[in-house]
Amino acid sequence: QVQLVESGGGLVQAGGSLRLSCAASGRTFSTMGWFRQAPGKEREFVAAITWNGGRYVDSVKGRFTISREYVKNTVHLQMNNLKPEDTAVYYCAARSGPPSMVDADFGSWGQGTQVTVSS
Repeated sequence: QVQLVESGGGLVQAGGSLRLSCAASGRTFSTMGWFRQAPGKEREFVAAITWNGGRYVDSVKGRFTISREYVKNTVHLQMNNLKPEDTAVYYCAARSGPPSMVDADFGSWGQGTQVTVSS
């Protein structure tokens, strides 16, 4: 049974940092990533990583870093210089296939973790 379990969300002031983690069990994936959904908005791509490196949505470039621990089957998202517009539920996602920024391409999802950035 495949399971993705996120941790690390919380409340932080603007300019602060948080680190999200996602542990996968049941199988390994070629691509793991993060999406987010703010209230009243559609879910959007944040970052994804494969053996070939990471890719990011423009709004987080230079502030967020995605990394992976293959031995632990875990992916992390280091978020620095957080802004109020980063407030959302963050979802870990995984797929067996090439990198993608489209949520429909990801077949496995975590339950989500809330990130709230106060101004």
